[in-house]
Amino acid sequence: MKLGAFSVSLSVKDIHLSKAFYENLGFTVFHGDINQNWLIMKNDQTVIGMFQGMFEGNLLTFNPGWNQDAQPLESFTDIRDIQKELKGKNFEFSREADESTEGPTSLVITDPDGNVILIDQHV
Repeated sequence: MKLGAFSVSLSVKDIHLSKAFYENLGFTVFHGDINQNWLIMKNDQTVIGMFQGMFEGNLLTFNPGWNQDAQPLESFTDIRDIQKELKGKNFEFSREADESTEGPTSLVITDPDGNVILIDQHV
């Protein structure tokens, strides 16, 4: 099972303050729109997303079909196949992908410690 690119998605209170903080740690804006209250920042291969007012708590995020530069992969495990495998292992879902569709979709699971994991396919 290939989960794709990994990032941490942070729920921030003040995106401008958070942007400045992470820039001082060596991150640069990679993608996003600060006027829409979201940015993706990188430091080498480390990726963090910052989202103000979009969700509660921080998320571990995987993007099937993308590499760490948000470029499509030639080969990847489709999220619906990931979901089927996880169902076979008795995972519980907070949100499921519609298995009758193709293309972009997402699912959400929670680990035993309450950490929310978003698997978000964009291709």
